[in-house]
Amino acid sequence: MKQITKKALLLLAILSPLLAEAQLNKISNKSTMTYPVTKEGAVKDNYFGTEVSDPYRWLEDDRSEETKAWVVAQNAVTQKYMAQIPYRNLIKARLTHLMNYEKYSQPFKKGAYTYFYKNTGLQNQSVLYRQKGDQEAEIFLDPNTFSKDATTSMASIDFSKDGSLCAYQLSAGGSDWTNVVVMKTTDKTIVGDALIDVKFSGIAWHGNEGFYYSSYDKPKEGSELSGLTQYHKLYFHKLGTDQKDDVLIFGGEKTPRRYVGAELTEDEHYLIISAANTTSGNELYIKDLKEPGSAIISVVDNFDQNHSVVDNVGTKLYIYTNLKAPNGRIVTVDAADPKPANWKELIKETANVLTPSTGGGKLFTNYIVDAVTKVLQYDMNGKLEHEIELPGLGTAIGFSSKKHEKELFYTFTSYVYPTTIFKYDVANGKSTLYKKSGVDFDPLQYESKQFFYASKDGTKVPIIITYKKGTPLNGKNPTVLYGYGGFNISLTPAFSTSVVALLEQGGIYAVANLRGGGEYGEQWHLAGTKLQKQNVFDDFIAAAEYLIDQKYTAKEYLASMGGSNGGLLVGATMAQRPDLFKVTFPAVGVLDMLRYHKFTSGAGWAYDYGTSEDSERMFEYLYKYSPVHALKPGVAYPATLITTADHDDRVVPAHSFKFAATLQKDQGGDAPVLISIQTNAGHGAGKPTDKAIEEIADKWAFMFYNMGLVYKPLQ
Repeated sequence: MKQITKKALLLLAILSPLLAEAQLNKISNKSTMTYPVTKEGAVKDNYFGTEVSDPYRWLEDDRSEETKAWVVAQNAVTQKYMAQIPYRNLIKARLTHLMNYEKYSQPFKKGAYTYFYKNTGLQNQSVLYRQKGDQEAEIFLDPNTFSKDATTSMASIDFSKDGSLCAYQLSAGGSDWTNVVVMKTTDKTIVGDALIDVKFSGIAWHGNEGFYYSSYDKPKEGSELSGLTQYHKLYFHKLGTDQKDDVLIFGGEKTPRRYVGAELTEDEHYLIISAANTTSGNELYIKDLKEPGSAIISVVDNFDQNHSVVDNVGTKLYIYTNLKAPNGRIVTVDAADPKPANWKELIKETANVLTPSTGGGKLFTNYIVDAVTKVLQYDMNGKLEHEIELPGLGTAIGFSSKKHEKELFYTFTSYVYPTTIFKYDVANGKSTLYKKSGVDFDPLQYESKQFFYASKDGTKVPIIITYKKGTPLNGKNPTVLYGYGGFNISLTPAFSTSVVALLEQGGIYAVANLRGGGEYGEQWHLAGTKLQKQNVFDDFIAAAEYLIDQKYTAKEYLASMGGSNGGLLVGATMAQRPDLFKVTFPAVGVLDMLRYHKFTSGAGWAYDYGTSEDSERMFEYLYKYSPVHALKPGVAYPATLITTADHDDRVVPAHSFKFAATLQKDQGGDAPVLISIQTNAGHGAGKPTDKAIEEIADKWAFMFYNMGLVYKPLQ
């Protein structure tokens, strides 16, 4: 092959945008797109006297040959369309460059070793290393070796107190179902047989004897990826015994709960059990492990609020609660009689949402102040010692370690501050840089600003807008509006290399902190649930209108993006305001609101959504905004790229399948409606780097093309 001269490269850089622009006109007319035929069935359901057709019910069967053929056909159409976009490979190359740098996780100490994850750049899965003192770090576990295509990931790893044993969970193809492997850390020999069919579980070691874990019974009928998983069970597994002999500790027929989790206090004095039926509110139990045969004692016997045990000093328990404190507080109580009537307030509720942690014998209170982090350090008697000085306005995560440790680690990030690891001295409250990000990004060239806009009912909603300095506010900037708005989850600033590829093209990235989230506590959350869910959509629509009114962009250059509950957000708002967005990206979305609770653990989401079976009023409310049902024939909808995965057993792909089929049929405009279904992938966790790059490249290519823009190579 001949060498390419610098002069030739320069000429190529000059001509590439012109060639790409010329090629845009050669791509097949969007209005003549031919989609795979999706047959329609005659299925109908009756809800309180209202008949609702469900013509694509057959797509719920992910095991059928018909569904598999439909997936193959849809992917073929999507890939053919993407292959025609001239700068798709240019975007992919840029993303590959941006992601090709060493990435480190926050270190953690177990036994004589310090462990950390590292990715050399483009490894599909990050590798777990360990280091003893100043010795050279060694590979402890490399998930890239777990499967040929790197789609088997390590979902989690938990160590025994002395660090001599570990249990790690393997997820195949992104599934929430995992297998547990137990290993000696000294020589990496496997201990006994692996546990199978574990789901939504941590591992809580009790000495070196064994550990507590949670799981569901595998669905007896239908696919394990879509079958209903109703009742969680907490077991104790004794090392050297068969899984079938594991002892049921909590759950099952006597105490049926949808979600059950367990942990031990650091001194292993108490087993802490949390039990819930929905994603908000939990019962709390303790068991004294130093007293043989002791009973499980109820601390909180209802699901009305959220509670957790933060720490203990002897029999004194430190409990986080939002009982009588929607933003959270910390109380103490003696374990002998831990009922709420005996709680003593240690750290009061403030105007900001609290997340607590402990390390070095101290309490840390991580507050969300208008979606950014503030961290305070207290002694165990509740006396304020320090406010941690952070590098700026952003998100700090960490501040957790064993009681005897004198230092701990935390990470700090923002939309323009690459994720950086700091070491923190507990005694003097000083932070020092531990690992700086190696990403090819100059923060000084970009800015991120927070504003507040008025939603439909006048509620002030925060939005953080990020862009390159000097970007003209002329209404012509390609802009992505991202949101979530649910399940008490807070969207706080975080750096993303995929967003960099947008910003360096003069794009704008905006994140709205919608009601339904946790940014302002439980009241903010409740304002976006059940019969108030429309508030979330109104907040998002108002954010889009704000971006247009302030000349950041125009509807011809505005895209909406969200995943999971955020996929519902994108689907609902595009159905309600199809005129407002040029492009939409509903990812792994909850899109059939009448049937979401009939799959996997979906029934647990009813606290936020309600169900179509609750009441006639709830059914009518859901039916009105349910994206699959809210679409209307002949309406010109935005260009839409739906993304899902065949192993998503949290939000089953049937949601996206049915939405895509309906939207392709109803589309009354010229804009394309495509669906990309990744194989051997799940809801998002553990996704290999190469698949992530492909997916992001497709999204930016699809967006730029449908906005009539050209992605230009950097000079």
